[in-house]
Amino acid sequence: VQLQASGGGLVQNGGSLRLSCAASGARIDKMGWYRQGPGTQRELVATVTRSGATKYANSVKGRFTISRDNARNTVYLEMKSLKSEDTGIYYCNAEPSERTATTPKEFWGQGTLVTVSS
Repeated sequence: VQLQASGGGLVQNGGSLRLSCAASGARIDKMGWYRQGPGTQRELVATVTRSGATKYANSVKGRFTISRDNARNTVYLEMKSLKSEDTGIYYCNAEPSERTATTPKEFWGQGTLVTVSS
């Protein structure tokens, strides 16, 4: 499975950004976004299952929206009302629908940097 993320960048406090991540190589069950800020551990931002069930970190509820296009194996993260504490590297995550004995449980994208300036 390969994950290609895009959409990061520099935005001012209160601005918006949209991240995309396209998966290839396998049918994907759950997809999501995690982030790692300066000096912090990687944390969950949001996930979405193939059936559309979503989960959000409390810190982004009401500001971020995760969605996916199953036909394109692509997940999106619409981020609004961005704050400086949203700054970090955002990583796409995907769990394959089918696994063999050697298939990893999950795959990670290369990360895309989001910088929110105050």
